[in-house]
Amino acid sequence: NRVSHTDSHSLVSMLSRYLVGCNTNAIFTIAARRPTDIRGYATSTKSSNGELTINLKPHLLHNLKEGPATSSTTNREELLDLFKQMTLIRRVEIAADGAYKQKLIRGFLHLYNGQEAVATGLESALTPEDHVITAYRCHGFLLTRRCSSDPKLILAELFGKKTGCSLGKGGSMHMYNTARGFWGGNGIVGAQVPLGTGIAFAQKYLGKPNVCLTAYGDGAANQGQVYESYNIAAIQKLPVIFLVENNHFGMGTSVERASATLSFYTRGDYIPGIQFDGMNVLAAKEVGKFAKKYALEKGPILLEAMTYRYKGHSMSDPGTTYRTKDEVDGMRKSSDPIAQVHFWLVDNGLATEKELSEITESIKKTVDEAVQFATNSPWPTKEDLYSQVTTDNTPTPRGIELTNP
Repeated sequence: NRVSHTDSHSLVSMLSRYLVGCNTNAIFTIAARRPTDIRGYATSTKSSNGELTINLKPHLLHNLKEGPATSSTTNREELLDLFKQMTLIRRVEIAADGAYKQKLIRGFLHLYNGQEAVATGLESALTPEDHVITAYRCHGFLLTRRCSSDPKLILAELFGKKTGCSLGKGGSMHMYNTARGFWGGNGIVGAQVPLGTGIAFAQKYLGKPNVCLTAYGDGAANQGQVYESYNIAAIQKLPVIFLVENNHFGMGTSVERASATLSFYTRGDYIPGIQFDGMNVLAAKEVGKFAKKYALEKGPILLEAMTYRYKGHSMSDPGTTYRTKDEVDGMRKSSDPIAQVHFWLVDNGLATEKELSEITESIKKTVDEAVQFATNSPWPTKEDLYSQVTTDNTPTPRGIELTNP
């Protein structure tokens, strides 16, 4: 039978992804290689004092003799807190999805559904004095406990309203919380990596005991500016944590088609690296604790979170032309980060289904109120176009003649 060029290309891509999925050195790549029951995803042991120890998948290490803990001891209080944070992120993204389809949100919108464990877990290891910078899929980082941004301000910004966290001028890709050291939200692919390196330089220059978590996606991992940042960070031993959120697709292109090597955590060469399970919030927490300590004591470290986004690259991408519905559903069923915490709580008698359902409904109500707030908020005025162009303390430049004699 004749096979078209498009069909043969798809077959090659599918075969490539299958072979990579069979790679025993990878933590995970495609849904078909994952366990089908989320309860078997990680084993746990409950102690008499109510603490719960979760055994994690082994982390993969590069240029490190020892790595993060391969188990995490937690309790009801922490798990409920992580459950609430991730559920809030998920509900805000669901609300944004609906509002976009109603044309209440315009322009670009990149959702974080499925990747909540990365931001929540890593930020739990940081303090409000630390710094974070990321790409345009940024809403999740703003809604963590460390950043503590009000969902009303997030949704108002998405709606383009004056009450938004960027006064309606930034939109989905340019959100900030400078009081908590969150520097965006950057729309240019990879541009935040040298900026995050510079923030880390400032911490060392000023003698502050803080790090900068500098996140980017697998689609940006081949940018030249990333490697320039690695170089200066290593030379200066800067307290920077480079983070690749590997959700397996740069827009609609799989990493197998776009990258000559898939081990992004080794890309720093002279910079130590760790690949970890980005669908497990406790794995992210343990890796975050290790990475912060390492960065403060020895310099830059490179993390690769193996995660997965349920939605398309942006709202203009249905996310179905380059992967199957079964693959997405398989990831939801086997590895959903919120469902994992749900099962740890319920299966170990730390919470009831009713309790978690009530928490979810309460968060949903909070998000519904935030949507209403955003809907009723005022638009920026024409005068607002000329505000925040310069800071109040801008020095007066030397006189320059702008007209010809």
